[in-house]
Amino acid sequence: MHAASALIWAAVTTPEPVPSPSWTSPPPELVTPGPAGFFVIAILVVALTLLAADMLRRVRRARYRDEANAALDAEQAAAEAAANGDAPAEAFDDIANPDGHEPGR
Repeated sequence: MHAASALIWAAVTTPEPVPSPSWTSPPPELVTPGPAGFFVIAILVVALTLLAADMLRRVRRARYRDEANAALDAEQAAAEAAANGDAPAEAFDDIANPDGHEPGR
């Protein structure tokens, strides 16, 4: 019985917290970012756009460089094969001029 009376006494004597008016609705200045927040986000968007454009330019340049190196390696291999007598000289012309047009015409 002693424990039951202690629980009843604690329930009766413990006051319930009452929210203060500042807890119900904070002032709008603390909730919205305002003009400073807008400018920070705008600067971040511009910086991200510039970085993405630079990255795409660099990736495109690397891809073109790889394609050019592959073409030069194929041309060099054909020239070495033609010099060693392994392949006819026309094979070199096909690699050097893949579209079939001769350079002087």
